[in-house]
Amino acid sequence: MSAAAITRGLTGAQIRPEIQRALVVAALGVGIYLAALDISIVNAILPVVADAFGTDLTAIQWVVTSYLLVQSALLLADGRLADIWGHKRVYLLGLAVFIVSSVLCGFASSTPSLVAGRAIQAVGASLIFASLTVLLTHAFPSDQRGRAVGIQATIVYVGLATGAPLGGWLTDLFGWQSVFLVNVPIGLLALLLGWRTAPSDIASERREPFDLTGSAVYVLGLGLLLLGLNQGPAWGWTSAPIVGLLLLGAALLAAWVAFELRVANPMIDLRLFGERTFAAPVVSAFLCYTGISATFLLPFALIQGRGLSPAQTGLILTCQTIVMAVTASISGSLSDRIGARTPATVGMVLLSIGLLLLSRIDATLPIGLIVGVQVVMGLGIGLFTSPISSAILGAVAPERRGVANGVLGTARTLGMVLGIGVAGAVYATTLGLAGDPGAEGVLRAAGAGLLVGSGVALLGAVAAALLPGVGVTTPTPEPSQP
Repeated sequence: MSAAAITRGLTGAQIRPEIQRALVVAALGVGIYLAALDISIVNAILPVVADAFGTDLTAIQWVVTSYLLVQSALLLADGRLADIWGHKRVYLLGLAVFIVSSVLCGFASSTPSLVAGRAIQAVGASLIFASLTVLLTHAFPSDQRGRAVGIQATIVYVGLATGAPLGGWLTDLFGWQSVFLVNVPIGLLALLLGWRTAPSDIASERREPFDLTGSAVYVLGLGLLLLGLNQGPAWGWTSAPIVGLLLLGAALLAAWVAFELRVANPMIDLRLFGERTFAAPVVSAFLCYTGISATFLLPFALIQGRGLSPAQTGLILTCQTIVMAVTASISGSLSDRIGARTPATVGMVLLSIGLLLLSRIDATLPIGLIVGVQVVMGLGIGLFTSPISSAILGAVAPERRGVANGVLGTARTLGMVLGIGVAGAVYATTLGLAGDPGAEGVLRAAGAGLLVGSGVALLGAVAAALLPGVGVTTPTPEPSQP
């Protein structure tokens, strides 16, 4: 779609491209913020909800787990659906589902009903995330794709940073239900702005059949695999349910690969993974999120090992998110000029160094140094995320960017689930071998898990260094517009 057409329906006249892009960014930014906010805002109220329903934290954790599993399993299929049906349509549908499910969550009367509402909410969030990035990049020239992705990343990090304090504040004033009901006015605003302002992208090239069979097999296989990885630390990695889930999930995914190689219109052309321009950034993203997930052990080290309060720990962790928000937009624009390889590689190296320094945490490590390391890690992640996302989107034809964005989301989620599982296993094993449940043992065990994360991040730096080219990436031709 031409720049003038993006906002012609809103303004009735042609206006300057910069203003048009600003309007699109503002409109989509509301949806981006809403989807990101919901990731972190619910975590802050889980103990309150558990008390309200008279259940324990093990059961109430499914409020978060169901959301994570459903959204992760659907990202790739929803990305392909957006490529065929149109990203604007899928985005607006996702917002509608998200709004309705937020009402269901707000009026939930039991843990099962809330978990079910969150699962439906994850369907809406998956549709939103599957289409948002591509919609945003449509509003920018192809040589500013990194800038567009950087803007999205910045808004996401702001949403993540404000979620926990906003959730606590709303719960204190209006009760835990308000955390879900606040999505309704924000969602309606995002729906209206998206309908009037988001660029339409329906093109004849997308009139392909949706691979329903392949999508169903993929969603079931990935869902079972993610459930096994997620519950492995709790149920035991060698327990029959976990082994069964992992084997069945892997078998279904293997069957999906065989099916996709034969079907005429697959969810994704798996031959893409044989091309370095696509495979290298996907592998690097997977390793990045696997490594950074080890930082979930840091609150254990700070609270149980160093005796800090949850509020103090939250402030320390927020430093990283703030730096990520500032850096992501800058690195996206930088990658438009020099390519993704250098900023992504440097970012992963900084992340690896930060995790290595944190692995040395003990009772004497100054808090100021811990904060400084958080800043370094935030800088590293911010340098990495926008360029690598832009590289993945640029490696495919425009009409396949939805499914490419789904691949990125799947790599991110798989990395996070696997990283938490591995780091958690290292933590539990180290704590058990030491036979010391005290503060010193907690610090030693957390350090071991963080050290593993550092090694994984270093592998991610190697994968990022394999990205082709150091100059400006050749822009992918834009699709013809109706």
